[in-house]
Amino acid sequence: MDETDRARAPSSCSSFWPPSPTKAFPSRPSLPKFSGRFNKGVDYVGDVVQFEREFSLDIAAIAYAVQQFGLPQNLKLSVHSGSDKFSIYPAIHAGITRFNAGVHLKTAGTTWLEELIGLAEAGGDGLALAKEIYAEAFAHREELCAPYATVIDIDPARLPSPDEVPRLDLGAIHLRLRHDQSDPAYNVSLRQLLHVGFKVAAKMGRRYLDLLEANEPVIAKNVTENLYNRHIAPVFLGRSA
Repeated sequence: MDETDRARAPSSCSSFWPPSPTKAFPSRPSLPKFSGRFNKGVDYVGDVVQFEREFSLDIAAIAYAVQQFGLPQNLKLSVHSGSDKFSIYPAIHAGITRFNAGVHLKTAGTTWLEELIGLAEAGGDGLALAKEIYAEAFAHREELCAPYATVIDIDPARLPSPDEVPRLDLGAIHLRLRHDQSDPAYNVSLRQLLHVGFKVAAKMGRRYLDLLEANEPVIAKNVTENLYNRHIAPVFLGRSA
């Protein structure tokens, strides 16, 4: 659970476990919350060692609940928002390997950003649409950001002005947006704004979808490389992102 400010230990989440495997009782859903910041579309901000400890305790608690209360064997922990949290993937891999457990990472947001990067890389109409989406997101940034206030940290001074957008070239957009912390062009504020700006593209309907289809090769390459090389491989195979 990410959209709250307080961390929750495994002991505070035991209310969803039955006191015995045969006794039914009304339960109140209660979810774990890790310490640190899980901002949308960017890396984890916090103490990685502390996260690893908390994650291991939660995995151990789930393993205990499965064994003691007959819960589904495939019960797994969901790390939310877990996409793009590259610095904690080694800790997650160590935890699920140790306990032979599964984990769930939601990757819809990071996939949407790779679509947008692909449109910018494609140039032409794709680049023009990427610029338009950013301009609309900037114009409506307050309403777009409001529901996600606890999981974004955007510096308004780091956002390109609307007047600057038409002059941005292909490289300026996709390098600022791509999650590569080694690249000086990477703009963490721009990435977070566009992460929560998916509604802008959704309102475009077929216009947006048609350009995705027209530029499928470059977009598919970006999405595949991001999901496999930067998410699946580090989390489940223990490889470097």
